[in-house]
Amino acid sequence: MSHFTTVQTKIKDLVCLKRTLGELGIECTESTEEQRATVKGYQGQTTDAVMSIHISKSYDVGVKVDEDGHVQFVADWWGVETTRGWTEEEFLQKITQKYSYNKVVEEVQKRGFTVEEEETDEDETIHIKVSSWQ
Repeated sequence: MSHFTTVQTKIKDLVCLKRTLGELGIECTESTEEQRATVKGYQGQTTDAVMSIHISKSYDVGVKVDEDGHVQFVADWWGVETTRGWTEEEFLQKITQKYSYNKVVEEVQKRGFTVEEEETDEDETIHIKVSSWQ
């Protein structure tokens, strides 16, 4: 019986996701042409993915991509919570908030704007002030 559960996201940019993981201090392994990344779960169960996010020594979160190009996270969420202390919701919140921030900053810079100020509220809402020379 598999303990892996898949969660759909709106994430599409794997390069930005990898950068986000690095900024959060989370290591990952990407698949190569020769070998798919292996995701570890309960009692040594594994599944393949395009990327394996190393949450703890015993458990990983896998990254799969659906037919629309959206990232799906697959994991034994019980194992992630008991070894890392993050629930599925906490993991998703941490990753999607940092990913969204990185995508906004990337897009702002592509359009010629400069990030002037950043502020994070107590509820972890991020406010970004940008400017542009016209």
